[in-house]
Amino acid sequence: MPYLHQVNRFIMRPIFAIPLLALIALSSCRQSKEEIRPQVKPLIEAVYASGFVVAKDAYQVFVQVDGYLTSKLVEDGDSVKKGDPIFILESGQQSARFRIAKENYEQVLRNSREDSPVLRELKAMLETARTKMMFDSTNLVRYTNLLKQNATSKVEYDRNKLQYENSRNEFLLQSSRYAKMRDQLRVELQNSLSQLQIASDESGRYIVRSEVNGKVFQTMKDKGELVRRNEVIAILGQDDAFFIQLNVDELDIQRVKKGQTVVVKIDAYADRLFTAIVDKIYPMVNAQQQSLRVDATLTEPLPGAFTGLALEANIIIQKKESAIVIPKTVLLPGDSVLIKSTGGVNKVRILKGIETLDEVEVTQGIDSTDLLIMNRYR
Repeated sequence: MPYLHQVNRFIMRPIFAIPLLALIALSSCRQSKEEIRPQVKPLIEAVYASGFVVAKDAYQVFVQVDGYLTSKLVEDGDSVKKGDPIFILESGQQSARFRIAKENYEQVLRNSREDSPVLRELKAMLETARTKMMFDSTNLVRYTNLLKQNATSKVEYDRNKLQYENSRNEFLLQSSRYAKMRDQLRVELQNSLSQLQIASDESGRYIVRSEVNGKVFQTMKDKGELVRRNEVIAILGQDDAFFIQLNVDELDIQRVKKGQTVVVKIDAYADRLFTAIVDKIYPMVNAQQQSLRVDATLTEPLPGAFTGLALEANIIIQKKESAIVIPKTVLLPGDSVLIKSTGGVNKVRILKGIETLDEVEVTQGIDSTDLLIMNRYR
């Protein structure tokens, strides 16, 4: 539906006004008589808006990966529950990443075990270095005692001492290598597990699930089609709760407040009027339409579960059950009118109240008994 704010901001279109005769009695833009008396009748001031019916919690379903739609589990109009799978996608590239991550994790897991070839080799080298160190230590003690007894030379003692120190350093080096490799394998195991979980989560995104209990309003893809990352493939929402989304002209938005009543005409239900209550006013202006979004909650259920239905609405700003009303055709520049009396014709300035497309409320200057002369130049 095109945005129609330029035609009438204050009053519904004629088809809208017919069921509201109890509130709005529109006068004809031109009177056949040249003289008229003000009328006392109900009058309302309203802001016109166009918009759509929107399902509560409606959202667009995006996919987070590239792939082919291998299974379409729902069709337009199907009911779904939160968590139900609705699409299944596959991608060879993603499957390969998951397989590589899984194989890498399993390899690191095997290497991190105490009986793994990597650790077993280092442990054997460590044990060899420990045995040699123990042997050289015993030998050093023996040569120390021999030196005290002058049974060996100082050169032989120093050679055995150096040999022990070398074997001890080799043992410490092998111990460090073993501990370093064990810690490194633990880190690699944790990293590979994280990568596997990420790959698993990404793989899980290929099963697209519903986020609401409701209805599938539209699907955009069929089985076998290619789906790109961040592409919309469906629209879902509740099927038992709806609200209206309105576009209000930026010139009128300051008069719209939360809690105001909205009279709604939905094109699909031409013989009915609905009411709603304004519950949210958005602060961002739509630059193309020069309008702002206003949401209103319907006070009664709709006959059918359809989202996107076009509508027109009047947001009631104020109303009076008894107002002195004149057609705008009697107004002169400067908000004045011509009054006919026994003494002739007098020009009187008035104060205006509520205005509609064709009528205006007079709050001061004349009363319902005055006889007004039509402005034949309008």
